[in-house]
Amino acid sequence: MSTTDDTSTHAGTDTSLYLSGNYAPVTEEVTAFDLPVIGELPVELNGRYLRNGPNPMGDVDPATHHWFMGDGMIHGMRLREGKAEWYRNRYVGSAGVQTLRGQPDIPGPNWNDSPHGPNTNVGGFAGTTWAMVEAGGCPVELTYELDTVGRNDFFGTLPGAFTAHPKVDPDTGEMHAMVYAWGQWLDHIQYVVVGRDGRVNRTVDIPLGMTMLHDMSLTGRYAVVYDQPVTVDIDLAFAGRFPFRWTPDYGNRIGLLPRDGQADDIIWIDIPIGYAFHPLNSYDTPDGKVVIDICNYPKMFDADILGPFGDRAMAKLERWEIDPVARSVSVTVIDETSNEFPRHRGSLTAKPYRYGYCASPSLDGAAGWPTIKHDLQTGARRVFDHGPGRAAGEPAFVARPDGTEEDDGWLVTYVHDLGRNSAEFVVLDAADFDRGYVARVPLPQRVPFGFHGNWVSDRSVPEPG
Repeated sequence: MSTTDDTSTHAGTDTSLYLSGNYAPVTEEVTAFDLPVIGELPVELNGRYLRNGPNPMGDVDPATHHWFMGDGMIHGMRLREGKAEWYRNRYVGSAGVQTLRGQPDIPGPNWNDSPHGPNTNVGGFAGTTWAMVEAGGCPVELTYELDTVGRNDFFGTLPGAFTAHPKVDPDTGEMHAMVYAWGQWLDHIQYVVVGRDGRVNRTVDIPLGMTMLHDMSLTGRYAVVYDQPVTVDIDLAFAGRFPFRWTPDYGNRIGLLPRDGQADDIIWIDIPIGYAFHPLNSYDTPDGKVVIDICNYPKMFDADILGPFGDRAMAKLERWEIDPVARSVSVTVIDETSNEFPRHRGSLTAKPYRYGYCASPSLDGAAGWPTIKHDLQTGARRVFDHGPGRAAGEPAFVARPDGTEEDDGWLVTYVHDLGRNSAEFVVLDAADFDRGYVARVPLPQRVPFGFHGNWVSDRSVPEPG
């Protein structure tokens, strides 16, 4: 059973890479109940798989539209006791979306008067469902059913900007973030720590130029700053376009900020030129060094200033071993093939770990996007091939209750089928790729290529009532 609500004013697709094929937006908000299941959903999976991504609502100019600038849309799958109870996709509320709908702005403080809403990440924290974006946008609170509640600045405690990529310390329950707002904060970024009660308890201003600070890393001792050579282009900014582009002369460095330290305590270390959106994990070693596993591109937004793939240079998975005393870094390539959207077991964030999981995007749509599992101790690499023309997104790891092994659990994601122009929610056995799909749930519409998703258990964000 399904219902639809066609609230989009988008006028169709065109030939732009980031507005065509499965990058093209969907035009309806769909609600579907009691979805069919192929295989058997684990009964332990009680909660929601949520994924955010850009889905332009209004007309956009294909010559200037950047993929990262589309209106946010959440695609959610609710599981309970082995059943796929519902699928929903909903726009994230924003000033721009509400204007197109002819409705008043959403509630909550809009500290930088942004017309845009969060389109990058979504997850559960402090009993609440949050949609998030980088570069200044305030988080937006969602209901369990994914409708917009309003902007939530962590209950009045967030000074300004936030990020799409916070890191949760599994021991303290605190959420750590490096945030920037290039249009408002021209000379600094901010380190923000949010307590497990959902309120900010620490901020540190860090002097820094207008770099694109997409993500951060966390270890037991440090919060890691990425100061990379993708920076604001003033001409693009004044033209009202996505303002970042490749500037290799800027240099490339990382900063190790002691968790309890101030900006003057940061240890800055130069690293080879490149750009990384997403680290896999990071941790301290007993001899005082820092290990960062990360998906690193040789360049970004160089020839292609509309998205990440037109330069035809995909990210490799690398290990950076950093010596804070010598201020040096050793780089080892773990996997030469395409690796993106890296994930690990969340209980091992900022700790030594063994397994990592990545999507493997391809510029050839017919080739498909497999899922890769890396054994970082033995170097073994397993590939789950979803089939020709089938592209899997970010693999979120869900631990099996009472499991004893690090990889005892499931990977959940959406898979796009190019041949059928359709999508499925899939469950893989993280410990046994040879098992094939544990379960597949065909969806009532396709899910456009997007960004980040998370499993939100009913223990972390309970269903009301």
